[in-house]
Amino acid sequence: MATLGDLERSVMDVLWASAEPLSAGDLRDRLVTSGTGAAQRQLAATTVLTVLSRLESKGFVSRNRAHRPHLYEAVTTRADHTAELMHEVLGSSPDREAALARFIGQVSPSEAETLRSLLDPKTVPAK
Repeated sequence: MATLGDLERSVMDVLWASAEPLSAGDLRDRLVTSGTGAAQRQLAATTVLTVLSRLESKGFVSRNRAHRPHLYEAVTTRADHTAELMHEVLGSSPDREAALARFIGQVSPSEAETLRSLLDPKTVPAK
């Protein structure tokens, strides 16, 4: 799976939070570079378009060319992306059981309960 740089992640955060596809201009208006006070600045339109182009080539966003300006939306949800990252990292471990045990040992009691309910065959939907 392709990784996301800081600016790519910021763009994806905006797209994942949006209920509808966004133009590059809408994205630019919602993005502010990191920093505080006077250090915050608006990104150039060309920068946003370059990031969107890279995200499209990586398979993270789709572009609707039927509209002017073009509209962009996330191809998958944030949860899908997170799950894929977790699966990729787990798959790269030479000892999957040890990696899972360490992960489970670090979750909160609430998260552990969620895991238990998700793993309970009575609550898991049939495929």
